[in-house]
Amino acid sequence: MAKIYSKKALASKDLKPKKEVVSFLLSYSQALKVVKIDNNSFEIIAN
Repeated sequence: MAKIYSKKALASKDLKPKKEVVSFLLSYSQALKVVKIDNNSFEIIAN
């Protein structure tokens, strides 16, 4: 088992996300608001 964990994982360096995915993530992150009240945090999507 030691041999399995000692090998480095091969990572793909050619990551090219679609424009739709980038657009969705940007709009989601802009609409997301986190409100902290006491020890609780609430996530609100303002769309």
